[in-house]
Amino acid sequence: MDIRFRACTPEDLEELRCFARDVFYESFRDACSPEDMEAFLEETYSAGRMRGELLDPDSAFWLLYLDGVPAGYIKVNEAPAQTDIHDADALELERIYVSGRAQGKGLGSFLLEQAVSIAEQKGKKYIWLGVWEQNRKAISFYEKHGFRKVGAHTFRIGSDAQTDHIMRKDLAAPACRDADEAGGNV
Repeated sequence: MDIRFRACTPEDLEELRCFARDVFYESFRDACSPEDMEAFLEETYSAGRMRGELLDPDSAFWLLYLDGVPAGYIKVNEAPAQTDIHDADALELERIYVSGRAQGKGLGSFLLEQAVSIAEQKGKKYIWLGVWEQNRKAISFYEKHGFRKVGAHTFRIGSDAQTDHIMRKDLAAPACRDADEAGGNV
């Protein structure tokens, strides 16, 4: 099993857009009407919108490849680009998806660990995400990885207003530097 994980650039637009659209549809096609799904896919995964997200310095996409084929991805946002909380001390994990063919291989845990690592590298105090209240499997997965419910917000798929749990994981405080390193007196 050959796994590769890399940051996306604007040159990845079409590959990312097609994969993201397909995996969202695959994951939630039965959660709403076909009309609402199509409206959501057209708006969220349009080339113009995704190009803007790829160029936004406060957002980042990362693709995961399994044996050379896209198998999962994440999107993270810093405060100005966050969908809800807008806290400079936090990183939002807006999207985390693994294709159906790649599930059961630990790739979801790998992606979640990468998102936490990105948050830690950026010096964030916590990472948060929204998850559909009826997606029990995902909620259990996040709880297993140290997330807890802290609120809720509305997530629209077309005209269908759904409720997402907001879940948060506090990150370890960065280790203090030795006083000599920091130029202080002991």
